[in-house]
Amino acid sequence: MYLNNPNIKLPEDPDTIVWKYLDLSKFLDLLLSKKLFMSRSDKFEDQYEGTFSEPTYEEIRKLSIDKPDFLKYYKSHREKVAISSWHINEYESFAMWQIFTQNSEGLAIQSTIGRLQNAVAKEENFKQYIGEVNYIDYKKEYIPFDDLFFPFLYKRKSFQYEREVRILSDVTENNIKINEGLKINIDVNQLIEKIYIHPKSENWYKNLVIQLVSNLNFDIQIEKSDLESDILI
Repeated sequence: MYLNNPNIKLPEDPDTIVWKYLDLSKFLDLLLSKKLFMSRSDKFEDQYEGTFSEPTYEEIRKLSIDKPDFLKYYKSHREKVAISSWHINEYESFAMWQIFTQNSEGLAIQSTIGRLQNAVAKEENFKQYIGEVNYIDYKKEYIPFDDLFFPFLYKRKSFQYEREVRILSDVTENNIKINEGLKINIDVNQLIEKIYIHPKSENWYKNLVIQLVSNLNFDIQIEKSDLESDILI
């Protein structure tokens, strides 16, 4: 279920366009299972995920002198939070294609903030929140810790090109252990507005994706990325 958290920043316009770049196997898993995979927060490549900036850490460390479990809880909490990352952009991103697809057989899901909210509403077992990431200087700037999601909505300035919005799920209340990640029920038709095929892919690959989507009874618009369209002179 999707829950609104007034402490979490999110673009006001529900039609704000977001993207997810992924390979064919992950895309097929989404269609076949009708579940969205969310990575455990401490399994991301960035080791700072879910951690605090230096000013905030110093404050927590001082508070933990008399309450050692205070700091321990924040460290272990990273194992209870799962994240699905999306990129805010009105248009395709050449950089995102390069970073998140390893070869010419990747694709991109185009959605909107409103679609994300409606799509995750199908999940009844886990609470879902959606928030925009803030990019700060971890040596100088402060991350508030009065909301347990705040550490997962801040990243270092070197990642600000990602323009990230996140679906967040905290399984603490569910009393379960997640390993690499968590799969949540999703309304695929709500989630996906359009699919873009990798700009360097060949026609057979686009036809394959069209056939797979059709055979799985999804009515989704599929287009070839226009980043490699014909040059007009």
